[in-house]
Amino acid sequence: MSILNIQNASKTYGSGHTQVTALKTTQFSAEKGELIAVIGPSGSGKSTFLTIAGGLQNPTNGSVLINGQEVTKLGERKRSMIRLKEVGFILQASNLVPYLSVDNQFRLLDKVKKGNMNQQEKAQLLKQLGIENLTKKYPADLSGGEKQRVAIAKALYTNPSLILADEPTASLDSNRAFEVIKMLAQETKEKNKATIMVTHDNRLTKYCDKVYTIVDGGLSLVSDNLQIRP
Repeated sequence: MSILNIQNASKTYGSGHTQVTALKTTQFSAEKGELIAVIGPSGSGKSTFLTIAGGLQNPTNGSVLINGQEVTKLGERKRSMIRLKEVGFILQASNLVPYLSVDNQFRLLDKVKKGNMNQQEKAQLLKQLGIENLTKKYPADLSGGEKQRVAIAKALYTNPSLILADEPTASLDSNRAFEVIKMLAQETKEKNKATIMVTHDNRLTKYCDKVYTIVDGGLSLVSDNLQIRP
Protein backbone atom coordinates (compact mmCIF):
# COMPACT_ATOMS: atom_id res chain seq x y z
CA MET A 1 0.00 0.00 0.00
CA SER A 2 1.27 3.45 -0.90
CA ILE A 3 1.98 5.86 1.95
CA LEU A 4 0.60 8.67 -0.21
CA ASN A 5 -1.87 8.26 -3.04
CA ILE A 6 -3.26 11.26 -4.93
CA GLN A 7 -6.09 10.36 -7.30
CA ASN A 8 -7.31 12.74 -10.02
CA ALA A 9 -6.67 15.74 -7.80
CA SER A 10 -6.80 19.30 -9.09
CA LYS A 11 -6.99 22.74 -7.50
CA THR A 12 -8.56 25.88 -8.89
CA TYR A 13 -9.05 29.30 -7.35
CA GLY A 14 -11.62 31.89 -8.32
CA SER A 15 -14.30 31.48 -10.98
CA GLY A 16 -15.17 32.65 -14.44
CA HIS A 17 -12.58 34.91 -16.06
CA THR A 18 -10.65 35.11 -12.76
CA GLN A 19 -10.31 31.33 -12.38
CA VAL A 20 -6.76 30.06 -11.96
CA THR A 21 -5.71 26.42 -12.10
CA ALA A 22 -2.97 25.98 -9.52
CA LEU A 23 -2.78 22.19 -9.95
CA LYS A 24 -3.93 20.30 -13.01
CA THR A 25 -5.49 16.85 -12.69
CA THR A 26 -2.80 14.80 -10.98
CA GLN A 27 -2.14 11.13 -10.30
CA PHE A 28 0.70 10.53 -7.87
CA SER A 29 1.88 7.95 -5.37
CA ALA A 30 4.77 7.64 -2.93
CA GLU A 31 5.81 4.24 -1.65
CA LYS A 32 7.69 3.18 1.46
CA GLY A 33 11.41 3.91 1.12
CA GLU A 34 11.03 6.43 -1.71
CA LEU A 35 12.73 9.82 -1.73
CA ILE A 36 11.08 11.95 -4.40
CA ALA A 37 12.05 15.38 -5.71
CA VAL A 38 9.66 17.86 -7.30
CA ILE A 39 11.33 20.67 -9.19
CA GLY A 40 9.90 23.65 -11.00
CA PRO A 41 9.99 27.45 -11.27
CA SER A 42 8.38 29.81 -8.79
CA GLY A 43 4.60 29.91 -9.19
CA SER A 44 4.48 26.55 -10.92
CA GLY A 45 2.24 24.89 -8.32
CA LYS A 46 4.85 23.17 -6.13
CA SER A 47 3.56 24.55 -2.84
CA THR A 48 -0.06 23.83 -3.81
CA PHE A 49 0.87 20.25 -4.59
CA LEU A 50 2.72 19.86 -1.29
CA THR A 51 -0.05 21.34 0.87
CA ILE A 52 -2.64 19.13 -0.81
CA ALA A 53 -0.40 16.07 -0.34
CA GLY A 54 -0.14 16.83 3.37
CA GLY A 55 -3.82 17.55 3.95
CA LEU A 56 -3.26 21.23 4.71
CA GLN A 57 -5.84 22.03 2.05
CA ASN A 58 -8.27 19.95 0.03
CA PRO A 59 -8.17 19.71 -3.76
CA THR A 60 -11.09 21.12 -5.70
CA ASN A 61 -11.57 17.69 -7.25
CA GLY A 62 -10.11 14.26 -6.57
CA SER A 63 -8.88 12.57 -3.42
CA VAL A 64 -5.80 12.20 -1.22
CA LEU A 65 -5.08 9.06 0.79
CA ILE A 66 -2.41 8.84 3.49
CA ASN A 67 -1.73 5.25 4.54
CA GLY A 68 -5.03 4.25 3.00
CA GLN A 69 -7.12 6.87 4.80
CA GLU A 70 -8.87 9.38 2.55
CA VAL A 71 -8.11 12.69 4.23
CA THR A 72 -10.22 14.69 1.78
CA LYS A 73 -13.37 13.24 3.35
CA LEU A 74 -12.40 14.13 6.90
CA GLY A 75 -13.30 17.22 8.89
CA GLU A 76 -10.57 19.63 9.89
CA ARG A 77 -10.16 18.15 13.39
CA LYS A 78 -9.61 14.62 12.10
CA ARG A 79 -7.34 15.88 9.31
CA SER A 80 -5.26 17.64 11.95
CA MET A 81 -4.88 14.38 13.85
CA ILE A 82 -3.76 12.57 10.70
CA ARG A 83 -1.21 15.31 9.98
CA LEU A 84 0.10 15.14 13.54
CA LYS A 85 0.42 11.37 13.49
CA GLU A 86 1.53 10.68 9.93
CA VAL A 87 3.10 13.78 8.36
CA GLY A 88 6.32 15.65 9.09
CA PHE A 89 6.43 19.09 7.48
CA ILE A 90 9.67 20.93 6.73
CA LEU A 91 8.60 24.35 5.48
CA GLN A 92 10.58 27.32 4.15
CA ALA A 93 9.32 29.33 7.11
CA SER A 94 10.70 27.29 9.99
CA ASN A 95 7.48 27.72 12.02
CA LEU A 96 9.23 27.53 15.37
CA VAL A 97 7.28 28.70 18.42
CA PRO A 98 9.00 32.04 19.18
CA TYR A 99 8.65 31.91 22.97
CA LEU A 100 9.97 28.34 23.37
CA SER A 101 13.61 27.30 23.58
CA VAL A 102 14.79 24.66 21.14
CA ASP A 103 14.54 21.97 23.81
CA ASN A 104 11.01 23.03 24.71
CA GLN A 105 9.98 22.86 21.05
CA PHE A 106 10.49 19.10 21.36
CA ARG A 107 8.81 18.90 24.78
CA LEU A 108 5.73 20.50 23.26
CA LEU A 109 5.64 17.76 20.64
CA ASP A 110 5.85 15.15 23.40
CA LYS A 111 2.76 16.68 25.02
CA VAL A 112 0.63 16.46 21.89
CA LYS A 113 1.87 13.20 20.33
CA LYS A 114 3.10 9.84 21.54
CA GLY A 115 5.62 7.58 19.80
CA ASN A 116 8.29 10.21 19.22
CA MET A 117 12.01 9.47 19.24
CA ASN A 118 13.52 8.43 22.54
CA GLN A 119 16.19 10.58 24.18
CA GLN A 120 19.08 8.65 22.65
CA GLU A 121 17.62 8.93 19.16
CA LYS A 122 16.90 12.62 19.71
CA ALA A 123 20.48 13.27 20.87
CA GLN A 124 21.85 11.53 17.78
CA LEU A 125 19.52 13.51 15.53
CA LEU A 126 20.57 16.85 17.02
CA LYS A 127 24.22 15.88 16.69
CA GLN A 128 23.77 14.88 13.04
CA LEU A 129 22.28 18.29 12.34
CA GLY A 130 24.91 20.14 14.36
CA ILE A 131 22.41 21.74 16.72
CA GLU A 132 23.15 19.81 19.92
CA ASN A 133 24.56 22.99 21.53
CA LEU A 134 21.53 25.13 20.67
CA THR A 135 18.93 23.50 22.92
CA LYS A 136 18.74 26.41 25.39
CA LYS A 137 18.46 29.08 22.71
CA TYR A 138 15.29 30.71 21.43
CA PRO A 139 14.38 31.15 17.74
CA ALA A 140 15.32 34.84 17.84
CA ASP A 141 18.85 33.81 18.82
CA LEU A 142 19.29 31.48 15.84
CA SER A 143 20.53 32.13 12.32
CA GLY A 144 18.35 31.24 9.36
CA GLY A 145 20.28 28.04 8.77
CA GLU A 146 20.05 27.05 12.43
CA LYS A 147 16.30 27.63 12.45
CA GLN A 148 15.97 25.43 9.38
CA ARG A 149 17.98 22.63 10.96
CA VAL A 150 15.84 22.79 14.10
CA ALA A 151 12.73 22.62 11.89
CA ILE A 152 14.14 19.54 10.15
CA ALA A 153 14.84 17.93 13.53
CA LYS A 154 11.28 18.64 14.69
CA ALA A 155 9.82 17.04 11.56
CA LEU A 156 11.89 13.88 11.98
CA TYR A 157 11.47 13.70 15.77
CA THR A 158 7.81 12.68 15.55
CA ASN A 159 8.61 9.58 13.44
CA PRO A 160 6.17 10.43 10.62
CA SER A 161 5.53 7.96 7.83
CA LEU A 162 5.40 10.82 5.28
CA ILE A 163 7.90 13.70 5.18
CA LEU A 164 7.02 16.75 3.07
CA ALA A 165 9.88 19.19 2.61
CA ASP A 166 9.52 22.59 0.94
CA GLU A 167 13.02 23.79 -0.03
CA PRO A 168 14.54 22.16 3.09
CA THR A 169 18.09 23.23 2.24
CA ALA A 170 17.41 26.73 0.90
CA SER A 171 19.01 28.53 3.85
CA LEU A 172 21.91 26.08 4.27
CA ASP A 173 25.41 26.24 2.81
CA SER A 174 26.37 23.57 0.27
CA ASN A 175 28.12 21.23 2.71
CA ARG A 176 25.26 21.31 5.19
CA ALA A 177 22.71 20.93 2.37
CA PHE A 178 24.33 17.71 1.20
CA GLU A 179 24.51 16.44 4.78
CA VAL A 180 20.79 17.07 5.21
CA ILE A 181 19.74 15.37 1.97
CA LYS A 182 21.89 12.35 2.83
CA MET A 183 20.24 12.18 6.23
CA LEU A 184 16.77 12.44 4.70
CA ALA A 185 17.68 9.65 2.27
CA GLN A 186 18.95 7.47 5.11
CA GLU A 187 15.88 8.16 7.25
CA THR A 188 13.61 7.35 4.32
CA LYS A 189 15.30 4.04 3.48
CA GLU A 190 16.06 2.68 6.93
CA LYS A 191 12.65 3.49 8.42
CA ASN A 192 10.50 2.86 5.32
CA LYS A 193 9.17 6.39 5.12
CA ALA A 194 8.17 8.30 2.02
CA THR A 195 9.78 11.71 1.52
CA ILE A 196 8.76 14.33 -1.03
CA MET A 197 11.07 17.27 -1.41
CA VAL A 198 10.32 20.43 -3.37
CA THR A 199 13.59 22.03 -4.42
CA HIS A 200 15.25 24.41 -6.86
CA ASP A 201 18.62 22.72 -6.31
CA ASN A 202 19.14 20.18 -9.09
CA ARG A 203 22.30 18.93 -7.36
CA LEU A 204 20.15 17.24 -4.72
CA THR A 205 18.13 15.17 -7.19
CA LYS A 206 20.92 12.59 -7.57
CA TYR A 207 19.99 11.29 -4.13
CA CYS A 208 16.34 10.77 -5.13
CA ASP A 209 14.56 7.70 -6.46
CA LYS A 210 12.18 9.71 -8.61
CA VAL A 211 12.25 13.24 -9.97
CA TYR A 212 9.15 15.11 -11.10
CA THR A 213 8.85 18.51 -12.72
CA ILE A 214 5.88 20.77 -12.29
CA VAL A 215 5.13 23.55 -14.77
CA ASP A 216 1.95 25.64 -14.81
CA GLY A 217 0.31 23.19 -12.42
CA GLY A 218 1.12 20.10 -14.47
CA LEU A 219 3.17 17.37 -12.76
CA SER A 220 5.36 15.09 -14.90
CA LEU A 221 7.73 12.24 -14.05
CA VAL A 222 11.16 12.85 -15.62
CA SER A 223 13.38 10.31 -13.86
CA ASP A 224 12.62 7.02 -12.14
CA ASN A 225 14.74 4.67 -10.02
CA LEU A 226 17.99 6.57 -10.19
CA GLN A 227 19.40 4.13 -7.65
CA ILE A 228 22.14 6.56 -6.66
CA ARG A 229 22.76 6.44 -2.93
CA PRO A 230 24.64 8.79 -0.66
